[in-house]
Amino acid sequence: MKIVIQPQGTLAIYEQIVNQLKNAIVTGELKTNEALPSIRALAGELQVSVITTKRAYEELEKEGLIRSVAGKGFYVCEYNTDFLKEKQFMMLEKRLVEIIIEAKAAGLSKEDFLEMSEALFEEEHR
Repeated sequence: MKIVIQPQGTLAIYEQIVNQLKNAIVTGELKTNEALPSIRALAGELQVSVITTKRAYEELEKEGLIRSVAGKGFYVCEYNTDFLKEKQFMMLEKRLVEIIIEAKAAGLSKEDFLEMSEALFEEEHR
């Protein structure tokens, strides 16, 4: 699995890691009991602080998506995919509401907003 960090993004780096790992779990890219890279290995691969990857893993562990096995590393837990998808949708809705409020404040019409969204959505899926 490849994690892509956008340093100029609006989300903190650890949140980007958490979101991408959650997505990999939901889509089945990461399977139950699959080992994750060590905290140090992931930090090195992403060229981020060990503290950042540790925080991401702690967040995922707190949510019950991964578990730590002493001396062995982190592994994907069994999960309820529907519940996880619903949580992701709720987070997306919250962020979209914030973006819509900003768009309205900037004077963007609904049509222009939808056109911009469609163009960006298509661009990201190329």
